[in-house]
Amino acid sequence: MVIIGRWAVDRGHVTEGGAVDSAPRVGMFPPFDLLDRGPAAASTYLTSLADAGLDHVCCGDHVSFAGTGFDGLVQATALTMLHPALPVHVGIYLLPLRHPVLVARQVADVERLAPGRLVFGVGVGGEDRREVAMCGVDPASRGRRMNECLAIVRELVATGSSDFHGEFFDIQQATIAPRPARPTPIIVGGRSDAAIRRAGRLGDGWLGIWNSPRRYAEAIDMAAAEAAAIGRADPPTRHAMQVWCGFADSKPSARDCLAPAMQRFYGLPFERFERYCPYGTAEDVAEFIAPYVEAGCTEFNLIPQAPDDETAVAGTATVRALLAKNSYA
Repeated sequence: MVIIGRWAVDRGHVTEGGAVDSAPRVGMFPPFDLLDRGPAAASTYLTSLADAGLDHVCCGDHVSFAGTGFDGLVQATALTMLHPALPVHVGIYLLPLRHPVLVARQVADVERLAPGRLVFGVGVGGEDRREVAMCGVDPASRGRRMNECLAIVRELVATGSSDFHGEFFDIQQATIAPRPARPTPIIVGGRSDAAIRRAGRLGDGWLGIWNSPRRYAEAIDMAAAEAAAIGRADPPTRHAMQVWCGFADSKPSARDCLAPAMQRFYGLPFERFERYCPYGTAEDVAEFIAPYVEAGCTEFNLIPQAPDDETAVAGTATVRALLAKNSYA
């Protein structure tokens, strides 16, 4: 039992090695311009994350979100090359915009270069329908395409081959060699019931964002029920949460860091997101996200905004330490 502020949190998940680890994994998105700073600066930054005890680094994916973008698997490859051990979580890759065999090839290549360090989060996107259309995909078909893409990618990275005949893809004897030594964990993102059920059928876990703790718990139950309904022997258990947050020495100062960053990124007023976005000290952020651990979250991908890089890293590391402790006052 962990006491964080007024929250009582029961925790426990199974690591890949089979041991029980009671603490959620905590990682973070680096500054969005990190890879533009050059290899030396980026490598130094990633070393600071690892030295702070963070469990992973994260990256996103866009083809052309309001005109901008950076391919998620290209970023993941670069990040794995800039640090020798830090795991990289992609969250989320817009899988329906790509051909699944090509994506499986890329995932297998990242696994070859950085064995066991990639966690592949996928989703349909949704913030910019033009991004989907300019890739030649009907936005109304994204969910159905996603189902097929995910089934094909999952089979290829797990077994190295796939035969698939569907609405969008007709694939005969596709082969990816060498296939990954271990199946890459695939986490399915999305707020809709359809996305959550998709995680239950085809994912190793579900990645939430903009959810209350109650909705988060309901989503995990829904994914488990879907897995049970199709008789999965390996139901999803690696459930994650993506959280924008602000760190500073006071709540007003932290909000001043967080609100403008989110408004620039999404082009929407911060008030649209505020109830899901903690800000203040690391203790404030830890108290806010603790109920998600109780709801079943096993890992967090924080998107921290702060006065400087050092404050963002230190704040994320402190949140991780607070969640890992048995209690604090």
